[in-house]
Amino acid sequence: MTTDEKYMMRCLQLACCGRNEARPNPMVGAVIVADGRIIGEGYHIRCGEAHAEVNAFRSVKKEDEHLLPEATVYVSLEPCAHYGKTPPCADLIVSKGVRRVVVGCLDPFAKVQGRGIKRISEAGIEVKVGVLEEECQDINRSFFTYHSKKRPYITLKWAQTQNGFIDDCHRRLHISSPFTQMLVHKMRAENDAIVVGRITDECEQPQLNVRHWAGRSPHRYVLSCEMPISKIIDDCYQRGLQSLIVEGGRKTLQSFIDQQLFDCIRIETAPITVSDGTPAPLLPKELRMVSKEHWDNRDIVIYEKPVGC
Repeated sequence: MTTDEKYMMRCLQLACCGRNEARPNPMVGAVIVADGRIIGEGYHIRCGEAHAEVNAFRSVKKEDEHLLPEATVYVSLEPCAHYGKTPPCADLIVSKGVRRVVVGCLDPFAKVQGRGIKRISEAGIEVKVGVLEEECQDINRSFFTYHSKKRPYITLKWAQTQNGFIDDCHRRLHISSPFTQMLVHKMRAENDAIVVGRITDECEQPQLNVRHWAGRSPHRYVLSCEMPISKIIDDCYQRGLQSLIVEGGRKTLQSFIDQQLFDCIRIETAPITVSDGTPAPLLPKELRMVSKEHWDNRDIVIYEKPVGC
């Protein structure tokens, strides 16, 4: 790992501290390095409040301020160059007179898109872009998907038995354990919206909230003739909802798969078998497995579409 990568990794660690409160803004971390050490660091704590760069400069001790002209500022996402709820961070960086800026990835937001880099470069500051770029994009995949594809990042989620059924025709089946159910509620707290099918909503009346975790419950949708997939996707975009979880029955899940409207699939498999039930949806062939965890004797596997699909 190079020196730039090491400090960018610290930016990523800091950025993740704002996972819930920064939304709908992206998670961003910033680190200021001078004389071979970190003299300031910060992250975007809450939407509408100071950005990561501002918090990093605020954390610099008075006795270290004389080091800023020789400092390198590391930031996981391109500094903003427009006036929103806060002033442009690119202007702040220029005003501090630092020597160098290292950026993880460009910001896809229409009001930024390279303008922050241009502003800093035109001030005579050395700029390097693309350090741990894939990792910097990945932590904000919902933000990137929303702005590049004009739709939310979509995660399909279901739990299934060892022999591939999502329910039992003869009895009520609890596939998740209390702990893995808590993980689902954590996932809900980290997403903006959730959808189930009409039949699931009518028969099971799921609460779809985060009662087993701290955070905001996602906006609730029910898929129906009056609210089809296209309308749900468009409504999410219009409301600024950047991420959507799809739960519910096989028909609902398969309909998203058939339309190629998903980015991620999360499957929990329990050591249970049933003789008769509803088969789990059919997995697309082009998926790649990105993680596999084992909790409470259950496997949780996450798949993603390959880049370009």
